[in-house]
Amino acid sequence: MEGGLSSFWGPVTAAEWCEKNYVYSSYIAEFFNTISNVPCILLALIGLINALRQRFEKRFSVLHVSNMILAIGSMLYHATLQHMQQQGDETPMVWEMLLYFYILYSPDWHYRSTMPTFLFLYGVGFAMAHALLRFGIGFKVHYVILCLLCIPRMYKYYIYTEDDSAKRLAKLYVATLFLGSICWLADRLFCKEISGWYFNPQGHALWHVLMGFNSYFANTFLMFCRAQQREWDPKVVHFLGFFPYVKIQKPKSQ
Repeated sequence: MEGGLSSFWGPVTAAEWCEKNYVYSSYIAEFFNTISNVPCILLALIGLINALRQRFEKRFSVLHVSNMILAIGSMLYHATLQHMQQQGDETPMVWEMLLYFYILYSPDWHYRSTMPTFLFLYGVGFAMAHALLRFGIGFKVHYVILCLLCIPRMYKYYIYTEDDSAKRLAKLYVATLFLGSICWLADRLFCKEISGWYFNPQGHALWHVLMGFNSYFANTFLMFCRAQQREWDPKVVHFLGFFPYVKIQKPKSQ
């Protein structure tokens, strides 16, 4: 074990990343990859409070909670590097994308009752298959396909949104996704070279931080678009002149 520390969790049974194991604690395998999920939890909590306070539809509360669950699952995975915890990280990633798919496409779905039923059964089926078959590269390909299926709808929302502040949220979503992907790929593809550096930039940890902001920007943008659909007069306002969130004004009848 790194630094002479013994492991509390036993032998590694999950995929490892470009961070030395058990350097700072015998209870946390990948220290930076673990704590870097904290911003995602805090940002999702802020989004949840805003969704509840302004009485947005329950789908957005569930979305923010799913972001928190995903981040907690990631923390457990990187802290233990155990296969079961890795699946506890990967399976919620797919479930979250199914939730995004529902939020993006359900407003124009003619048979609305069929969509949540199909997505629920799909999510359960994937969880069972992933547990039994232990997908590797197949999981990554499947996840990327789900992400790509959401892009056309996100782009449609973007081009039909005239508010500059809302468009800026969408641009921040794209920017954080792009930068985060570069960090993820660099950490995965060039680990051997990075390990020889005096300082490890912790690309996977940066990916976690950027994805925390990415999810927040995506959720806030979707909340704005949904409020527009419901004619709730949404506005993007900034806390302390910096932190964006959506403020709405519902008609008295609602």
